[in-house]
Amino acid sequence: MKTKIAKNADEGCCTKPDLKERPLLSPIQAGGLAAVFKVLANDTRLRLLHALVRADELCVTDLAASVGMKPQAVSNQLQRLSDLGILASRREGINIHYRLVDLCVRSLLDQGLCLMEEVNDRSRGRKMAGRS
Repeated sequence: MKTKIAKNADEGCCTKPDLKERPLLSPIQAGGLAAVFKVLANDTRLRLLHALVRADELCVTDLAASVGMKPQAVSNQLQRLSDLGILASRREGINIHYRLVDLCVRSLLDQGLCLMEEVNDRSRGRKMAGRS
């Protein structure tokens, strides 16, 4: 059985069997995965996660400013991500600072952006070919 081993933190997930080598998802596993994707399938939460990846750690006020939202609205979104164990927080005075602790999410964001860019490039290529 092949096993992926992350060589450094930027590579993503921890040591897990290769996806091709794993048994087919059970209905319970598929439901759990769908629940994770539902939490991640939100433009605001994706932007917050990307801001955290870029900065390593930010307080709620700075995160709110980076995405153009009110701190209370950002806190609500961060709570959803924290509930999944994706984020960790620490208090410093009156500020709460958040950081991404799940390296799989960093990798997933990177792969998702790559997929989106590839799809856009292919779509543009088809449009250009249709004009010839």
